[in-house]
Amino acid sequence: MRLRTPLALLGAALLVLAGPPLLSTGSDAETGTQIPGLRFMVPNTPGGGYDITARTAAKNAEDAGLTHNIEVFNLPGAGGTVGLSRLVGEHGNGKLAMSMGLGVVGAARSNDSPKTLADTTPIARLTEEPDVVVVAKDSPYKDIKQLVTAWKKNPGKLPVGGGSSPGGPDHLAPMLMARAAGIDPKKVNYVPFDGGGELLASILGKKVAFGVSGVGEYLDQIKSGELRLLATTGPKRAKGLDGPTLKESGYDVDFTNWRGIVAPPGLSDAERKKLTGLVRKLHDSPEWRTSLKTNGWDDAFLTGDKFGDFLAAQDKSVVSVLKELGL
Repeated sequence: MRLRTPLALLGAALLVLAGPPLLSTGSDAETGTQIPGLRFMVPNTPGGGYDITARTAAKNAEDAGLTHNIEVFNLPGAGGTVGLSRLVGEHGNGKLAMSMGLGVVGAARSNDSPKTLADTTPIARLTEEPDVVVVAKDSPYKDIKQLVTAWKKNPGKLPVGGGSSPGGPDHLAPMLMARAAGIDPKKVNYVPFDGGGELLASILGKKVAFGVSGVGEYLDQIKSGELRLLATTGPKRAKGLDGPTLKESGYDVDFTNWRGIVAPPGLSDAERKKLTGLVRKLHDSPEWRTSLKTNGWDDAFLTGDKFGDFLAAQDKSVVSVLKELGL
């Protein structure tokens, strides 16, 4: 994730492939994409960003002929840290990987998880995307100015929902938005959900006044008119959507989320290279390129030690930003 505000620069959404037996051709073996029994875990509920990314990647990998019969499985709980603990517990398992992103970084901190991303094997960062500020189609708020005006009058009575734990992208984005609008972040009534799927039902059911989530999670609902887009959090307008950025609306926020893949600790060099090789071939495939455009994701490919350094920097940034916001 990339976060740029006068407060802090928080390096910016996530990806998971799940696959049991991988049957492939001889050419797959040569490119290092054949990993029989490979499985990919999604650490939140179906319908969220990690889940969408994982299932998209799995289909793309199959369509590109890199693997066959890929399985994606969900293990939700505690903002992704249940899945994280499971992953770390699979020491040396080169046939398991997990979809993750900034939300897991924040959840590990906010939940005081005994396991962190520093305990995993970093494979790759794949995507980046802005968050969207959305309301139900029959909401009284027609634009971002109307929402913020009402929010400023009584922040506690306008709950905002997000698909991540405190410290995750859907929490940090509205907190930065509040600060930019002159609202004390401590007074914001943030309601966390375990992924975008659970959050969507609460937005439509009026259990929250508005929601903040990744653009790729609600693209279809926005285009169909089920959700009304009030603003996006990135440096530029989201492609294919008619909605202003927070910055052009007068709120100094520039924030994007990211998603990637990590594996258990203790992998051999050969196992790590195979996993990275599979993801690299996926990244270079025309199928994945098409999915990036379809879902409004930006390419943010980064592998190995560089991705590991990025994860360490993200952890420090989350702590720094939460302190600056008084949270």
